[in-house]
Amino acid sequence: MTTPQEELLPGTRRALLHRIAVAQAEGRAPSLVAAVVRGGKTVWTGARTSVEGHAPDENVQYRIGSITKTFTAVLVLRLRDEGALDLGDPLEKHLPGTGVGEATVAELLAHTGGLAAETPGPWWERTPGSLRPELDDVLGDRPLLNPPGRRFHYSNPGYALLGALIEKLRGASWEEVLRREVLEPLGLRRTSVRPQMPHAGGWAVHPWADVMLPEPIEDLGRMAPAGQLWSTAGDLTTFAAFLVNGDERVLSTESLREMRTPAAPHEAGDVASGYAYCLGMEIRRRNGRSLVGHTGSLPGFLACLMISVEDDVAAVALANSTSGPLLFPVAADLVRIVAEAEPRIPAPWKPVKDVDPSLLELTGQWYWGTHVFALRLIADGLLSLGPLSGSGRRSRFRPNGDGTWTGVEGYYADELLKAVRRPDGSVSHLDLGSFVFTRQPYDEGAPVPGGVDPEGWRGVG
Repeated sequence: MTTPQEELLPGTRRALLHRIAVAQAEGRAPSLVAAVVRGGKTVWTGARTSVEGHAPDENVQYRIGSITKTFTAVLVLRLRDEGALDLGDPLEKHLPGTGVGEATVAELLAHTGGLAAETPGPWWERTPGSLRPELDDVLGDRPLLNPPGRRFHYSNPGYALLGALIEKLRGASWEEVLRREVLEPLGLRRTSVRPQMPHAGGWAVHPWADVMLPEPIEDLGRMAPAGQLWSTAGDLTTFAAFLVNGDERVLSTESLREMRTPAAPHEAGDVASGYAYCLGMEIRRRNGRSLVGHTGSLPGFLACLMISVEDDVAAVALANSTSGPLLFPVAADLVRIVAEAEPRIPAPWKPVKDVDPSLLELTGQWYWGTHVFALRLIADGLLSLGPLSGSGRRSRFRPNGDGTWTGVEGYYADELLKAVRRPDGSVSHLDLGSFVFTRQPYDEGAPVPGGVDPEGWRGVG
């Protein structure tokens, strides 16, 4: 019987260990622990430390900083799915009197609410939350720097507001709601608002000398939903698997896919670097691979959780230093090492169980003007529409149960696809968000917008 560690090849495991060893040594981190998830299971953990014979394992807590925001976002999406709020609701509808109430719930999740990046001084990450007992103390005299919805501007106070919103609608503290609705159902027993032994101590490493200074550990109070949590590499690998596969007790796969979809306008530099913010998650590009997750930092700690959905590989990296190892490149490289050394083996092809003849009739070649598309019925019950060859607009469509389908991704996401039939029941054309797809290019027998020249196709004499 093999253990999860033995599921990876020895060469892959050594490459992973080498990567974190370089990061810990060059980044001068007191300790660094990492883990890799493949196929929803932890397949590797590793650690490096400055203390001989005392390396942390996947059960040692580290502070995870802004990865906390992803947990808070899950709670907000749960409220949306239950009908307690709409993401387009202005904050004022549910939490009046903040002074930033025209910002919507979605804008706060995506950091486009126009709020300041930080609270008024003193620095909230290194001082007790008791200095900011009310939302007014978190927001200050000038909470809005930009009109809501205008631009992406990362805001920690925005997530304090989301925490207050959760408390208002649930009638319980953010901590209690998080424990009851996310941590306990997912079995995250080593994730908590306050540290639990064993946990790492937070350190600052001198930039010009190999000496260290302990960092204070503060309870962040109102700012807790933005960065309070402590967790372990083991718990975060479980959380990473949930963020891909979902758990109906917590949040559906569809809602998690929505959380992983870019929602914030890009700055020019973000476009160049391949960065985008979603609903409580980040998307970053590295070495041609798209990774989704979140980074985190608080004085004394660094954290990163990154997922390649396409490769079905995720990585977690945690360190107990204020600065030093850049953990996003570390996590991204851990994903790359596994994905390239041991590529994902696709599931066997299987035919569909039942075929609706009227649906099968729709498959095949269609034309949008002179562009050639193919409509396919795929095994998961979805329709796939895309260019017959090359790149272009493509999407899968889920059935609505009434003979129509809704796009799930790409240009046609949330657009309605329907087959328009003639009086005799035969298919005239497909209608997709006003686009007419016909069996022949510019089919004169279909209602092609603008009509078709009655003289038809011709050559040049």
